[in-house]
Amino acid sequence: MPQAVAQIPWGHNRLIISKIKNTEEALFYCSATLHNGWSREQLEIAIKNNYFENKGKAITNFTNVLPAEQSQLAIETLKNPYNLDFLGLEDDALEKEVEDAMMQHLTRFLIELGKGFAFVGRQYSIAVSQNEYFIDLLFYHLQLRCYVAIELKSGKFKPEYVGKLNFYLSAIDNQIKHKDDQPSIGLILCKHKDKIEAEYALRDIQKPIGISEYHLTQALPKQLKNQLPTVAEIEAQLQKSEKK
Repeated sequence: MPQAVAQIPWGHNRLIISKIKNTEEALFYCSATLHNGWSREQLEIAIKNNYFENKGKAITNFTNVLPAEQSQLAIETLKNPYNLDFLGLEDDALEKEVEDAMMQHLTRFLIELGKGFAFVGRQYSIAVSQNEYFIDLLFYHLQLRCYVAIELKSGKFKPEYVGKLNFYLSAIDNQIKHKDDQPSIGLILCKHKDKIEAEYALRDIQKPIGISEYHLTQALPKQLKNQLPTVAEIEAQLQKSEKK
């Protein structure tokens, strides 16, 4: 919106002008900055992570299971992919390693998730009958007015993940959700997914669930990657410099 241009700091406008050449995309970042209250650094991260292209691109069943107004907001809240390169992990990192790093960089992770997410807990315990289950990450979204459960998978998406998350959402809605809250939403974050498999897995599910990918490292040409120094080499060089 043109009004947003006049309402954000000049430094933000300069950054957008220098990075974005498409008018529609530039106005989108102006509006998003105003709506989300982004600092200049947060705006730069959003542009770097291609927020304009990724927003609303998760595969979901929201239009089938949520009221129209809630569905549209939920669709716009999720994106695909999520860029987690700030965690400093290699692509073969295990789920626990990714989850540990997320907790160490929780502020950055919340920025990547987007405005409105409030952290509730990690490995959040929930009891059903005589059994205890653990939800990888649980958030509450202030605009959607609902809980958001995230299941983290370090490999390729499998259809059975949807059934497990559907079970968790039923438990959350029955045990934690306040009567004034909206239906809880689930998000499966995986390294890779097949679009058709994901759509089939969600087709007859009645709980609102989204499926997105996450990236841990920016892709580099193999020959370039091999030329980069290792962490050990950098540390050795720094120690050598300090001794001079």
